[in-house]
Formats: sequence, C-alpha cells, structure tokens
Amino acid sequence: MGEIIRVAFDAVLANKLRSLLTMLGIVIGIAAVITMVALGEGAQRSVEQRLKTLGTNVLTVRPGQSFSGGLGRGQATMTIDDAEALRTQPKHIQAVAPEIESRFQVEYGASNANLSVVGTWPAYFSINESHLTAGRMFSDDEDRGRRRVVVLGALAGTQLGLRDSASLVGETVRIRGIPFEVIGVLAEKGSQGFSNPDESLYIPLSTAQFRVMGSNRIRSIAVQASDEKSMENAMAEIDLKLRREHRLRPEQQADFNIRDQASLLATVQETTQTFSLLLAGIAAISLLVGGIGIMNIMLVSVTERTREIGLRKALGATGTDILLQFLVESLVLCLAGGTLGLLLGIGGAAVLQRIMGWTMVIAPEAIVVAIAFSATVGVFFGIWPARRAASLAPIESLRYE
Repeated sequence: MGEIIRVAFDAVLANKLRSLLTMLGIVIGIAAVITMVALGEGAQRSVEQRLKTLGTNVLTVRPGQSFSGGLGRGQATMTIDDAEALRTQPKHIQAVAPEIESRFQVEYGASNANLSVVGTWPAYFSINESHLTAGRMFSDDEDRGRRRVVVLGALAGTQLGLRDSASLVGETVRIRGIPFEVIGVLAEKGSQGFSNPDESLYIPLSTAQFRVMGSNRIRSIAVQASDEKSMENAMAEIDLKLRREHRLRPEQQADFNIRDQASLLATVQETTQTFSLLLAGIAAISLLVGGIGIMNIMLVSVTERTREIGLRKALGATGTDILLQFLVESLVLCLAGGTLGLLLGIGGAAVLQRIMGWTMVIAPEAIVVAIAFSATVGVFFGIWPARRAASLAPIESLRYE
C-alpha cells in the first residue's frame, strides 16, 4: 500500500501544471462554498444577537395587506395615530416607539455621506437597549417641538471623515441640507448582517415627518410589554386598539401584523438558512464541474500510462493494486484542491469581513463537510478511470504504442 501511495504521488507531481489546473475546479468550488456559508451563518448570527438584545418582551407591529370586500387592496399604511392609540391608557404595554426610516445625504463641513436617518420617539432607545457614550438623548418635549436635534450611531462620525463620533457632540450636521445639532452618540452595537445601526442617525419623529421626510406614514411600531408573562395580553391589547383605530369589524381580516421576537427569530433563521443553502448549492456546481475535470484527466492519464500498467501487471501487480493506484491519485488531487480551497475560502471570508464590514462565521461543520465532499468527489469520479486501468490486459498493454 505504501508503494501504491508513493507511485500515486509521484504521478501527480510529475505533471505539476496539469495537476494544478485539474484541481482548480475543486479549489474554486470549496472556496465558494466556505465563503457563502460563512456569509449566511454570519448574517443569521448577527440577526439573532440583535433580536436577543431587544429582549423577550418586545413586539413589532408592521403594516399588512389592506382588504375590502374580501379582495386585497395592496399594502396598508400605519400612521402616528396608531402609535398614539397604543400608548393611551395602557394595561399590558410598557413603552411604544414608532419608527420611520430613509436614507439621505448627510454633510459635515466638506465631508458628506449617504446614511440612514431614523425618526422615532425617545422610548426607542430604552426598548432597543441603546446606551450613550457621549451627550444625551432627545426628549419628548423636543419631539413635540420638532427640534432639529440628532443622536448619532457610534460609527456615523467615521462615515463623515472623523476618527471619533463623540467629537461631533455640540456641532452641526446637515441632513438633506437642513442643519441639526448633534446632542449625543450611542455606544457601538455591531453590524446586523447587511445593515449597521451604528452608522445611522436618530432624530425626533415629528421632526422627521414634518421637516425632513414629509410623510405621516411609519414603517413599524416597537411595543414593549410589561413583562414576559404579559406578552399574549399585550398582543390582544394591540389588536383591539388598532382594529378600533382602523375601524375593522371583528370578522374582518387585520391590515397589520404583530410579531414577537421568538416568531421573528424563527422566520429570520428559516430565511437565512434557505439563503445559505441556495448560495452553497450554486457554489457546489463548480465542485461537480471540477469532479468531471478530474475524471477526464484521469482517463487521459490511464491512456498515457497503458504500457506502464501492462509492465506492472507483468511484474505481479494485481487489478486491485492498479485500481488503488489511480484511485489514490484522484483522491490526492481532490484532497489537495479541497485544502487549498478551504484556505482560500477562509481568507476570502476574512477579506469580506474587513473590507465590507459583514459578519462572517466559519462553522467547523462547514470545514468538515467541505473536506469530506472533496474526498467523495475524488472517489466517485476516480472509480471509472481506475476500473478501466485495472481491467487492461497485460499483453495488450505492453503492445500499446
């Protein structure tokens, strides 16, 4: 067996360039699978961490489908009146924070950046467990007065060319050309997949509606229940108040959705898992192509070494010995390609995390599966060439020119 392995390695090293080009399909396939799975896993971990920081007693209300006469009439709308209704005489609701969001050009001095601007109530920060590193939050009075004040995410200042966002406290930035006084900077919370709240700006809701965005529609409402045991009662209270606000009869379908963090987390996990499998499936196609390339090269190798096979058989090598020799060669090519692809995939994930700021998580299971899959490809696509070599007759092989 040791001689078979040595001969197989010698055959691979004898044609270094051809072996490298043969492995290229496996290298690219494994690297793509590792990187794509790391991207999907990182997005899922980020969302899970974000949802957990919100607490288990937080509900999210979003617009749903509007119905009339049993027929859908498109996306329903939610306004500030819905949020006001929820915080009127609350029984099982502790805090309410409507949210409106859009991207605008933000300027400071000669620097500018396109950043996310969120309009909300002061309760938003306590519900999302946001903390300050400098300055203060805006107040209810400033919201009612439509004051032009802004609280920055931890990295918003770096997007405007500054090394530290805290240095902007007391300064003036321009949102859509409108001057705003920076009154506070939030502590860093980390990227959440493809979004990063640390690069957002937070302004009073009324200011956003009447001075910046010019719309009374809100994207969602975060509702914090009194405690975990009151979740179902809080959902019933929200349903009752919003139905009354939207003038919906009991038999009519609601034009809003209420989700707790558990159901939202389950939905996100299912979505990101499907996304990861889709990306990994697309990347696995290159593995199949690489396997076919290896089978092709091994068939060429059998043809080139027909006289060698005949000579080895004439000296006593069995069909099993010849089969193992070519099978080991195929396995070596795939395992070497899988190892190079693994290193390339880990490096690619690290580069994406550094350059794009995405959360990338390389699971140990993905590494094991990648190596096992590359070995399986080597065995599967190496069997036919190996069996063909083992079945050659010694006399005919020695006569081959």
